[in-house]
Amino acid sequence: MSFKQTSLFPPNPTTARGVSTKLSAHKDKIIYSNGKAVIIRDLNNPLQAIAYTGHVQNTTVARISPSGYYCASADALGTVRVWDTVGEEQILKGEYKVLAGKINDLEWDGESKRIIAVGDGREKFGHAFMFDSGSSTGEISGHNKAINAVAIRHQRPFRAATAADDASIVFHQGAPYKYDKTIRTHTKFVQDVRYAPSGDHFASVGSDSKIFLYDGKTGETVAEFTDSPHKGSIMASSWSPDSKFLATSSADCTVKLWDVETRKATTTWSLGAGVNNQQMGNVWSREADIVSLSLSGDLNVFDHRVGDKPARVVTGPQKTITAVAPSSASTFLAGAADGRVVEYTTASGEAVPVGGEGHTSLIVDLAAASDGKVFSAGYDDRVREIGAASFSAASISTAAQPKAIAVAADGTVFVVEAGGVEAIRNNQKVAHLPTKYVPSAVGTTAALVAVGGEDQKIRLHEWSGTALKEVALLEGNKGVVSSLEFSPDGALLAAGDSSGRIALFDVKEKKLITARWSFHSARVNSLSWTSDSKHCASGSLDTHVYVWSVENPTRNIALKNAGPGGVNAVLWVGGGAGKGGTLASAGADGCVRVWEVVFHA
Repeated sequence: MSFKQTSLFPPNPTTARGVSTKLSAHKDKIIYSNGKAVIIRDLNNPLQAIAYTGHVQNTTVARISPSGYYCASADALGTVRVWDTVGEEQILKGEYKVLAGKINDLEWDGESKRIIAVGDGREKFGHAFMFDSGSSTGEISGHNKAINAVAIRHQRPFRAATAADDASIVFHQGAPYKYDKTIRTHTKFVQDVRYAPSGDHFASVGSDSKIFLYDGKTGETVAEFTDSPHKGSIMASSWSPDSKFLATSSADCTVKLWDVETRKATTTWSLGAGVNNQQMGNVWSREADIVSLSLSGDLNVFDHRVGDKPARVVTGPQKTITAVAPSSASTFLAGAADGRVVEYTTASGEAVPVGGEGHTSLIVDLAAASDGKVFSAGYDDRVREIGAASFSAASISTAAQPKAIAVAADGTVFVVEAGGVEAIRNNQKVAHLPTKYVPSAVGTTAALVAVGGEDQKIRLHEWSGTALKEVALLEGNKGVVSSLEFSPDGALLAAGDSSGRIALFDVKEKKLITARWSFHSARVNSLSWTSDSKHCASGSLDTHVYVWSVENPTRNIALKNAGPGGVNAVLWVGGGAGKGGTLASAGADGCVRVWEVVFHA
């Protein structure tokens, strides 16, 4: 029995209104942060993604060195980690506490030796250091408020520019870096500053909707771009590889391309209206592609040679994935803590957002019906139906906040809530079972419905189409029943609980078969059976995934640390049977990891 990870579907960048999000690029890859992870994503091949999860705090920015060998990533408590990008080990080269607060940006010098990190702090707002030893290589000074961005000239003589909330830009000579002068061109927060690859100029953008150009060696102001200006805060800027063009992204929902020589806007792309289309960050990747980040998390990829709209949009969840369900043999749906549902294709790595009016808050559960429809329940106290990658217009409110859902063969959706179980069919409530105990999980097969409770017991009910009738009580769990899943043949019931134990029951005999599936050390969040009912996968808060064998209960495959922060959902994509299968796991870090599991090597 063996396994290997074949692909990773990453989340999109974390965004916050009014805060510039720093993206970076190296060749065909873009680098950004989400939660405690740093994502390196290949724009040409969606299956080639890397998630670095070495930080303890939420990450804020990451940049690969010009040499391509190392990545420096920073977090919300002022720590910078430098790690190896070559190979799969991601070996830590150094960890440095450089500021007493959040780091907003960092930059490598042209020799891939020195790093300047800037942000918020108590006694200082920036720090310059050697990447391999952490020793200081100058002083970043001149600001009295948090620094938002830093740019370094990659050619000698080295220069550095920092932009801050005090509406000023400070020009530094180096190395070692020291204060040279303060530039006061902007009247509001300066959001971004970037050096051209040639080193001849650098540009700054700010909340005053202005763009300025400066001499790269002296820091003298060269010009202001006044042709067809942005109408909102400019959050980010980036240079083309040939240093002839500058791209700017603004909260006015537009991205503009500027010809640096003529100072004129050659192209303006509008992303629509509304808060979600505000542009919070950008980066120029390769010769043609400009990647601009919407507040919604969408990565809009523009070809600067083609006007009017993005060449493509890269989408994905921004927050924790809380539930998954199959949508076809090679695709599955993933619901997230922000109410978003995305459909993934395992073969291509493509992610497509589910359209229509969806949930407004956390997706509690997803359940697939036999006819291909998928039902969802959320913390907005609604149950919705998904078909053909879109939410249907119809939805129904629940009596209380839903905890889990399951779909019977006749299309009835069972919803467990604090006060009982509701049955919904054709968008109408057809039955309600009040309970004296507090229900916590539900599962269905044929005409049976299993309801797990906080009292550590499972009640089996017969479903007549209009009413639930209790027929058996199953005991064997040692904690709150957190997940229930019948095997596809209906003969077995797996029940996971809050202690990490999984009890396996014989449905016909209504008795416990084994309680040896007990290797998890925390709550079991999800269970998924292979189509031949011989193996069951479990995902837990303890970050591990186990694959269990019915024929040999003592035998298992352990996928250790499969989901940093906890695994919320597991699913056999395409069923999984015989000698092995494809297993998807997802959880707190917003990533979906796809594994090839071999049962009999």
